Amino acid sequence: MIDGIKRGLWAAIMAGAFLAANAAMATEQTAETFVNGIYAHYKGKSAKGIFLDKDSAIRHYFEPSLADMMIKDNAAAAKNGEVPSLDGDPFVDAQDWDIKSFEITFTHEGDNKATATVKFKNTGDAKLIRVNLVHLKNGWKISDIVWNGDEGSLRGLYTKK
Repeated sequence: MIDGIKRGLWAAIMAGAFLAANAAMATEQTAETFVNGIYAHYKGKSAKGIFLDKDSAIRHYFEPSLADMMIKDNAAAAKNGEVPSLDGDPFVDAQDWDIKSFEITFTHEGDNKATATVKFKNTGDAKLIRVNLVHLKNGWKISDIVWNGDEGSLRGLYTKK
């Protein structure tokens, strides 16, 4: 009788673990959902964008080595009373925006890398932004942003110093 109870309890635990794992996989964010969620903050005349004024916000969107460079640069600039290397919004390559729509396409390189190509017009100027993504244990993160094809990159702002 006790062996039957143990087996039943073990089966219930395993079934619960299986269901929890499946639920976690079902709700895990895709690269598409991650990037589309970012750009949803920039549509329309009164769009507020995404504020990268806190370390936690930077770490939410960017992979650790890039986030560390951004945070270090921001701290050094604040300490010295200077403007940080990134003095605009990296997602739209501007300080101000009026964007009506985005065309976003994705290319996947295996399960852990993807690139989003984002095309839009900001106040009439055509923009092309490439968002390089990596999938980490805590979800999709940005490993670099390249502006207007090859105009420059977010990571490049910090590595050229």
